[in-house]
Amino acid sequence: MFTGIIKSVGRIQKITSVEDGKEITIASDFADEVSVDQSISINGVCHTATACDEQTFTVQSVAETLRKTNIGGLQKEDPVNLERSLRPDQLLDGHIVQGHVDATGTIQDIEQEGTDWLFTVEYPQEHSNLIVGRGSIAIDGISLTVANEEGNTFSVAIIPYTYKHTNLNAKEVGDTVNLEFDVLGKYVVKYLENRDG
Repeated sequence: MFTGIIKSVGRIQKITSVEDGKEITIASDFADEVSVDQSISINGVCHTATACDEQTFTVQSVAETLRKTNIGGLQKEDPVNLERSLRPDQLLDGHIVQGHVDATGTIQDIEQEGTDWLFTVEYPQEHSNLIVGRGSIAIDGISLTVANEEGNTFSVAIIPYTYKHTNLNAKEVGDTVNLEFDVLGKYVVKYLENRDG
């Protein structure tokens, strides 16, 4: 479990094809604190560390992850959002994020408004019942609040600190982002579907 509060932006150092997936090595400023078998969110996707040293850690992504997230499109030197798993004694500063991506979206517009940034994202229409104005959403693992919604697009406002300390400052229109909808909302929708069905 994660909070969506990004602790570090890592850099892809190496990508190696392995059977049914890829092995990815990431340089991180907290690599020296990582142990094998620990969970780490990479762009909002939960991974397990398989190797580590003082500067880097390595994870493996299976084919399903590569197909359904933006992890499959990563290249060497790409910046990635990193968060270590939530500890019992840690404040829940963002919202509950599982690291299980529901869908990918496409950035349709990036607009600077004063010191803030407004990102508009298009997403698959079948998930429209999971987007709620002023509700929580994780974009590439970042806990954000939906500012507005229209059709199958929504916008989020990005404060300068978040823009500077995540990989959002490297994003461009047309880029793919990982989306995880609010887990509480997903359970409510499932309950209502079963009740009405």
